[in-house]
Amino acid sequence: MSDIDEAGVDDPGRAQFSVWLFFPDDIHEPELQWVDAKTAVERARSCALRPAAQAGIIRRIIITDGGDHTVFEWKFGEGVTFPPEARGAQPIP
Repeated sequence: MSDIDEAGVDDPGRAQFSVWLFFPDDIHEPELQWVDAKTAVERARSCALRPAAQAGIIRRIIITDGGDHTVFEWKFGEGVTFPPEARGAQPIP
């Protein structure tokens, strides 16, 4: 069974995004894997609004696509850093 099957996604072609959280000392972990773009963006926003992110415990949040390319990045103290056209944006509560 693939990761996509385990996620219970009906259309694996759409389930290609993952949300990763980064903590101090280069520790990182997946927050959510193999979901559609809308779900990934909603989760990344939710993570950026958590007290842990606002306090700097969560240092970085990224969304990767099915090819493991970063398509979104948020950094503590900087807000959104990628894509460039969204640079500096803060999540809206």
